[in-house]
Amino acid sequence: MILCPMPRTILIADDDPHIRQLLVFALDKAGLTAIEAGDGEAALAMAATHAPDLVILDINMPRMDGLEVCRRLRADGEMPILFLSSRDDEIDRVLGIELGADDYVVKPFSPREVVARVMAILRRTAARPPAADHAGTIRQGRLSLDLEGWRAHWAGAEVPLTVTEFSILRTLASMPAKVFSRDAIIDRLHGPGFAITDRTIDSHIRNLRAKFVAAGGSDVIETRAGIGYSLGACAGG
Repeated sequence: MILCPMPRTILIADDDPHIRQLLVFALDKAGLTAIEAGDGEAALAMAATHAPDLVILDINMPRMDGLEVCRRLRADGEMPILFLSSRDDEIDRVLGIELGADDYVVKPFSPREVVARVMAILRRTAARPPAADHAGTIRQGRLSLDLEGWRAHWAGAEVPLTVTEFSILRTLASMPAKVFSRDAIIDRLHGPGFAITDRTIDSHIRNLRAKFVAAGGSDVIETRAGIGYSLGACAGG
């Protein structure tokens, strides 16, 4: 298992102590520090006190479910969130425009898979692409990406994005003439051979489009039928 190169704190929020124990052990082997919460209210309190680098969040918890915890965390910032879900058909909710989770894993799961996805999100948080000017910014028409601050702007107005959404948009904007297949986007986000469904990428793309439409941009991402996605006509405006 690849160890995390720097100390990172992961909050595990799940009402099942067995699941928490499995994840604590797996994260510890990867060099990550794990803290635990057994319900939604405790998770919010722990997040406020410890400011973890990422939250692993179960959906079905007592006292406050994971969806509400996510909403409240998102209201305060862009803390990375990985959902644990007992149903695959909840993907659109957990990755949706309102919640904006960075990834999800369906129960039952392999602890190694959860750790791999956690490490992938942490790498994206720390990553910086080479296609930038001296100020660490990618500019394509009305679109501007601040690579150091992880902020996206459309026509000067900030558009709040999750870590995963920003990473996808950064990938497209770094090579605006290239059409990226879903597999190519997955490779950029997680590395070759990482198991993730096309549906997950499509959900993130829908979220990105919806956020930029709300900001006045309707042409940020173009779909190339049968191929994939590219940066849209914003580069010309």
